[in-house]
Amino acid sequence: MTTPDPLLLIPGMMCDARLFAPQVSVFSATRSVMIAPLTGDTVTQIAENILATAPPKFALAGLSMGGIVAMEIMAQAPERISRIALLDTNPKAEYPKIAAGREPQITAAIAGDLRRVMREEMKPNYLADGPNQGAILDLCMAMAETIGPKAFVQQSRALQTRPDQQDTLRKVDVPALVLCGEDDALCPVHRHTLMADLIPNATLKIIPGAGHLPTLEQPQLTNKALMQWLT
Repeated sequence: MTTPDPLLLIPGMMCDARLFAPQVSVFSATRSVMIAPLTGDTVTQIAENILATAPPKFALAGLSMGGIVAMEIMAQAPERISRIALLDTNPKAEYPKIAAGREPQITAAIAGDLRRVMREEMKPNYLADGPNQGAILDLCMAMAETIGPKAFVQQSRALQTRPDQQDTLRKVDVPALVLCGEDDALCPVHRHTLMADLIPNATLKIIPGAGHLPTLEQPQLTNKALMQWLT
Protein backbone atom coordinates (compact mmCIF):
# COMPACT_ATOMS: atom_id res chain seq x y z
CA MET A 1 0.00 0.00 0.00
CA THR A 2 1.36 3.39 -1.00
CA THR A 3 1.88 5.85 1.83
CA PRO A 4 0.05 9.14 1.16
CA ASP A 5 2.16 12.24 0.76
CA PRO A 6 2.45 14.31 3.93
CA LEU A 7 0.10 17.28 4.14
CA LEU A 8 1.74 20.62 4.94
CA LEU A 9 -0.66 23.32 6.14
CA ILE A 10 0.30 27.00 6.32
CA PRO A 11 -1.92 29.22 8.50
CA GLY A 12 -2.96 32.79 7.90
CA MET A 13 -1.53 35.92 9.42
CA MET A 14 -1.36 35.77 13.23
CA CYS A 15 -2.74 32.23 13.25
CA ASP A 16 -1.23 28.93 14.33
CA ALA A 17 -2.15 25.24 14.22
CA ARG A 18 -5.49 25.95 15.90
CA LEU A 19 -6.73 27.39 12.60
CA PHE A 20 -6.57 23.86 11.17
CA ALA A 21 -7.68 21.85 14.20
CA PRO A 22 -10.72 20.34 12.41
CA GLN A 23 -8.52 19.34 9.47
CA VAL A 24 -5.73 17.86 11.59
CA SER A 25 -8.23 15.74 13.51
CA VAL A 26 -9.52 14.19 10.28
CA PHE A 27 -6.52 13.93 8.00
CA SER A 28 -3.90 12.91 10.56
CA ALA A 29 -5.60 9.52 10.76
CA THR A 30 -4.34 8.59 7.30
CA ARG A 31 -1.26 10.72 6.64
CA SER A 32 1.40 12.85 8.28
CA VAL A 33 0.10 16.40 8.84
CA MET A 34 2.41 19.31 9.58
CA ILE A 35 1.75 22.98 10.34
CA ALA A 36 4.40 25.44 9.17
CA PRO A 37 4.93 28.71 11.06
CA LEU A 38 5.24 32.03 9.24
CA THR A 39 8.80 32.95 10.19
CA GLY A 40 10.90 35.30 8.09
CA ASP A 41 11.10 38.94 7.02
CA THR A 42 9.71 38.44 3.51
CA VAL A 43 7.36 36.00 1.81
CA THR A 44 10.37 34.69 -0.09
CA GLN A 45 12.26 34.03 3.15
CA ILE A 46 9.24 32.46 4.86
CA ALA A 47 8.91 30.04 1.93
CA GLU A 48 12.62 29.22 2.06
CA ASN A 49 12.41 28.52 5.79
CA ILE A 50 9.45 26.18 5.31
CA LEU A 51 11.15 24.32 2.47
CA ALA A 52 14.27 23.83 4.59
CA THR A 53 12.38 21.54 6.98
CA ALA A 54 9.59 20.20 4.75
CA PRO A 55 9.50 16.62 3.43
CA PRO A 56 11.02 15.95 0.00
CA LYS A 57 7.52 15.68 -1.51
CA PHE A 58 4.27 16.89 0.03
CA ALA A 59 0.72 18.12 -0.51
CA LEU A 60 0.52 21.83 0.26
CA ALA A 61 -2.39 23.92 1.51
CA GLY A 62 -2.38 27.50 2.74
CA LEU A 63 -5.04 29.90 3.95
CA SER A 64 -4.86 33.68 3.47
CA MET A 65 -1.21 34.68 4.10
CA GLY A 66 -0.51 30.96 4.19
CA GLY A 67 -1.84 30.73 0.65
CA ILE A 68 0.41 33.60 -0.42
CA VAL A 69 3.38 31.71 1.02
CA ALA A 70 2.19 28.48 -0.60
CA MET A 71 2.27 30.17 -4.00
CA GLU A 72 5.84 31.29 -3.34
CA ILE A 73 6.78 27.74 -2.33
CA MET A 74 5.32 26.56 -5.62
CA ALA A 75 7.42 29.17 -7.41
CA GLN A 76 10.60 28.09 -5.62
CA ALA A 77 10.23 24.29 -5.61
CA PRO A 78 7.42 23.07 -7.88
CA GLU A 79 9.01 19.63 -8.13
CA ARG A 80 8.40 19.02 -4.42
CA ILE A 81 4.66 19.79 -4.47
CA SER A 82 2.36 16.86 -5.31
CA ARG A 83 -0.82 18.98 -5.11
CA ILE A 84 -1.77 22.46 -3.92
CA ALA A 85 -4.81 23.99 -2.22
CA LEU A 86 -5.22 27.76 -1.97
CA LEU A 87 -7.80 28.93 0.57
CA ASP A 88 -9.14 32.46 0.99
CA THR A 89 -6.06 34.10 -0.43
CA ASN A 90 -4.84 36.54 -3.09
CA PRO A 91 -2.33 35.98 -5.93
CA LYS A 92 -1.65 39.66 -6.51
CA ALA A 93 1.04 41.91 -5.07
CA GLU A 94 -0.17 44.26 -2.38
CA TYR A 95 -1.87 47.42 -3.59
CA PRO A 96 -0.04 50.59 -2.45
CA LYS A 97 -3.14 51.81 -0.60
CA ILE A 98 -3.37 48.58 1.40
CA ALA A 99 0.37 48.61 2.08
CA ALA A 100 0.13 52.18 3.40
CA GLY A 101 -2.83 51.23 5.56
CA ARG A 102 -0.67 48.72 7.41
CA GLU A 103 1.60 51.44 8.80
CA PRO A 104 -0.75 52.72 11.53
CA GLN A 105 -1.53 49.11 12.45
CA ILE A 106 2.17 48.39 12.82
CA THR A 107 2.63 51.50 14.95
CA ALA A 108 -0.28 50.51 17.18
CA ALA A 109 0.96 46.93 17.57
CA ILE A 110 4.42 48.15 18.60
CA ALA A 111 2.75 50.46 21.14
CA GLY A 112 0.99 47.52 22.76
CA ASP A 113 -2.40 47.84 21.08
CA LEU A 114 -2.34 44.61 19.06
CA ARG A 115 -5.65 43.37 20.46
CA ARG A 116 -7.55 46.44 19.25
CA VAL A 117 -5.91 46.27 15.83
CA MET A 118 -6.85 42.64 15.41
CA ARG A 119 -10.44 43.15 16.57
CA GLU A 120 -10.99 46.14 14.29
CA GLU A 121 -9.57 44.26 11.32
CA MET A 122 -11.19 40.91 11.97
CA LYS A 123 -14.71 41.76 13.04
CA PRO A 124 -15.84 43.36 9.75
CA ASN A 125 -13.73 41.25 7.40
CA TYR A 126 -13.10 37.76 8.69
CA LEU A 127 -16.22 35.90 9.67
CA ALA A 128 -19.68 35.25 8.29
CA ASP A 129 -22.66 35.63 10.61
CA GLY A 130 -23.34 32.43 12.49
CA PRO A 131 -23.73 30.87 15.92
CA ASN A 132 -20.01 30.16 16.27
CA GLN A 133 -18.80 33.61 15.21
CA GLY A 134 -18.02 34.78 18.73
CA ALA A 135 -16.12 31.64 19.70
CA ILE A 136 -14.07 31.69 16.48
CA LEU A 137 -13.25 35.37 16.94
CA ASP A 138 -12.12 34.66 20.49
CA LEU A 139 -9.91 31.84 19.21
CA CYS A 140 -8.39 34.15 16.61
CA MET A 141 -7.62 36.70 19.32
CA ALA A 142 -6.00 33.99 21.44
CA MET A 143 -3.82 32.90 18.51
CA ALA A 144 -2.78 36.49 17.80
CA GLU A 145 -1.89 37.18 21.41
CA THR A 146 0.17 33.99 21.57
CA ILE A 147 2.10 34.92 18.43
CA GLY A 148 2.61 38.51 19.59
CA PRO A 149 3.28 42.00 18.21
CA LYS A 150 6.79 41.32 16.91
CA ALA A 151 5.43 38.68 14.53
CA PHE A 152 2.57 41.01 13.56
CA VAL A 153 5.07 43.60 12.40
CA GLN A 154 7.18 41.01 10.59
CA GLN A 155 4.20 39.45 8.84
CA SER A 156 2.78 42.86 7.90
CA ARG A 157 6.08 43.85 6.29
CA ALA A 158 6.23 40.57 4.41
CA LEU A 159 2.75 41.15 3.00
CA GLN A 160 3.61 44.69 1.96
CA THR A 161 6.47 43.46 -0.24
CA ARG A 162 5.01 40.19 -1.51
CA PRO A 163 5.45 39.30 -5.20
CA ASP A 164 2.65 38.86 -7.71
CA GLN A 165 2.13 35.13 -8.30
CA GLN A 166 -0.19 35.06 -11.30
CA ASP A 167 2.54 33.69 -13.57
CA THR A 168 3.31 31.03 -10.96
CA LEU A 169 -0.29 29.87 -11.05
CA ARG A 170 -0.27 29.58 -14.84
CA LYS A 171 2.53 27.01 -14.53
CA VAL A 172 0.87 24.77 -11.92
CA ASP A 173 0.64 21.21 -13.27
CA VAL A 174 -0.50 19.29 -10.18
CA PRO A 175 -4.03 18.76 -8.78
CA ALA A 176 -5.16 22.16 -7.50
CA LEU A 177 -8.03 23.26 -5.28
CA VAL A 178 -9.08 26.90 -4.98
CA LEU A 179 -11.48 27.35 -2.06
CA CYS A 180 -13.04 30.29 -0.27
CA GLY A 181 -15.90 31.23 1.98
CA GLU A 182 -18.85 32.69 0.09
CA ASP A 183 -18.92 35.70 2.43
CA ASP A 184 -15.19 36.40 2.56
CA ALA A 185 -14.86 40.20 2.53
CA LEU A 186 -11.08 40.20 2.82
CA CYS A 187 -10.34 37.90 -0.13
CA PRO A 188 -13.61 37.88 -2.08
CA VAL A 189 -14.90 35.21 -4.43
CA HIS A 190 -13.76 37.00 -7.59
CA ARG A 191 -10.12 36.64 -6.49
CA HIS A 192 -10.63 32.88 -6.37
CA THR A 193 -12.38 32.76 -9.72
CA LEU A 194 -9.28 34.49 -11.10
CA MET A 195 -6.95 31.94 -9.51
CA ALA A 196 -9.04 29.02 -10.73
CA ASP A 197 -8.95 30.49 -14.25
CA LEU A 198 -5.17 30.91 -14.10
CA ILE A 199 -4.42 27.36 -12.89
CA PRO A 200 -4.88 24.67 -15.54
CA ASN A 201 -7.63 22.22 -14.50
CA ALA A 202 -8.14 23.75 -11.05
CA THR A 203 -11.19 22.87 -8.96
CA LEU A 204 -13.06 25.86 -7.48
CA LYS A 205 -15.10 25.41 -4.29
CA ILE A 206 -17.17 28.18 -2.71
CA ILE A 207 -18.19 27.36 0.87
CA PRO A 208 -21.61 28.73 1.92
CA GLY A 209 -22.02 30.11 5.41
CA ALA A 210 -18.33 30.97 5.71
CA GLY A 211 -16.23 34.09 5.54
CA HIS A 212 -12.44 34.25 5.59
CA LEU A 213 -11.91 31.21 7.81
CA PRO A 214 -13.92 28.29 6.39
CA THR A 215 -11.61 25.78 8.10
CA LEU A 216 -13.24 26.85 11.37
CA GLU A 217 -16.56 28.29 10.21
CA GLN A 218 -17.63 25.33 8.05
CA PRO A 219 -15.16 22.55 8.84
CA GLN A 220 -17.24 19.67 7.47
CA LEU A 221 -17.75 21.28 4.07
CA THR A 222 -14.12 22.36 3.96
CA ASN A 223 -12.88 18.89 4.92
CA LYS A 224 -15.05 17.32 2.23
CA ALA A 225 -13.49 19.55 -0.43
CA LEU A 226 -9.99 18.86 0.89
CA MET A 227 -10.65 15.12 0.96
CA GLN A 228 -11.69 15.17 -2.70
CA TRP A 229 -8.55 17.16 -3.52
CA LEU A 230 -6.32 14.69 -1.65
CA THR A 231 -7.74 11.56 -3.34
